[in-house]
Amino acid sequence: MKKPPFSPESLMMSYGYKPELSEGAIKCPIFQTSTFVFKNAEEGKAFFELAYGLREADKDEQPGLIYSRLNNPDLEILEERLSLWDGAESCAVFESGMSAISSVLFEFLEPGDLLLYSNPVYGGTDHFIKHVLKKFGIHTLGFKPGQSVEEIRQLVEASGMADRLAMVYLETPANPTNALIDIRACKELANSYSNPKKQVLTAVDNTYLGPLWQHPLKQGADLVLYSATKYIGGHSDVIAGACLGSKELITRLKTLRTFLGNMAGPWTGWLLLRSLETLKVRMEQQARNAQELADFLRDQEAVEKVYFLGHLKPEDGEQYRIFQNQCLSPGAMIAFLIKGGEKEAFAFLNHLKLFKLAVSLGSTESLAQHPASMTHAGVDPAERMEFGISDNLIRLSIGVEKAEDLIWDIRQALSHVNSWKEEAVPSLV
Repeated sequence: MKKPPFSPESLMMSYGYKPELSEGAIKCPIFQTSTFVFKNAEEGKAFFELAYGLREADKDEQPGLIYSRLNNPDLEILEERLSLWDGAESCAVFESGMSAISSVLFEFLEPGDLLLYSNPVYGGTDHFIKHVLKKFGIHTLGFKPGQSVEEIRQLVEASGMADRLAMVYLETPANPTNALIDIRACKELANSYSNPKKQVLTAVDNTYLGPLWQHPLKQGADLVLYSATKYIGGHSDVIAGACLGSKELITRLKTLRTFLGNMAGPWTGWLLLRSLETLKVRMEQQARNAQELADFLRDQEAVEKVYFLGHLKPEDGEQYRIFQNQCLSPGAMIAFLIKGGEKEAFAFLNHLKLFKLAVSLGSTESLAQHPASMTHAGVDPAERMEFGISDNLIRLSIGVEKAEDLIWDIRQALSHVNSWKEEAVPSLV
């Protein structure tokens, strides 16, 4: 009987690992070692030649283990398994999401280049783009959700640096507003500025929807990035990042990673291998819970507006079209505007009992936070308002708890927010 192509969730238990190489252990051990022994000097020479790009690999020749800053069995197996979800040729894992993002920007941008990026982005990314890249002579240009490709093109042309465009960097859905950017349209824009000597790359931070609910590489992106701390790790006990793409691009990235020294360690790799085994069941439960909570929030009198992809309708126009073409699920991230301002938002947050008041997202526990004063505190205040990150915006990351319990918690926390009730009472003065 011909073996069918197994699904990624079936391969997460064993892909890339050979028990016979590890005393028959059914699970990959933690290879807690700094260096590896060569069989002979010739083997050591051959391994280093490949590691430093001194020659092309022979047919069927694989890079050998040298030193855990270059490669480690836990990381290699993890990178192979992660590649399955996005259908990527290769993957590089880092010590954090920001180290993956910063390494990508450093490797593929040069002084004088122009980076075109979507807004809003994660606060750490925003700071790196606006304050760190400029120190290296890299120019940056942001655009907003809702702008057409032609409007974005006009921005590029007006910058006077169209010939220096080197990368289009997207975060979609946007953190924290869930605004969507058309990946395929942005890739076409990047291609229009490419030439035989230079390919303008498109990179997508896919953290918000994770490796299950959106596949940027299939939409034409060259690179897809994750904070693996989030859904991939999923237990709030590990910090990591990942980048996936073609073998050529990831090889370049891994070379830089070797010399920056920001490769994830074996313990991080082992924890993520454990987490991948339950990725699909966790994310599916989170998505089911999020739909119930978003529907509940939409009907609450104290709530002004809910930002949730599962509520998009045909009348939402371009956002609905992008969602239908690009996303496989609404995901498990919800943002909403509470009636009032920071005072009311804090009153809600301070009275939550089951939700944890903490930043991050994608883990088994449900989290709530205030983007304007927390994750996006470093974003220019005027830009925060322009992008919809107002003082009354609250972000929720939905976990795997029972939906009814989470709804109870939201209901009782909302009962402590009274500004909307006071506004509804006519003044007797």
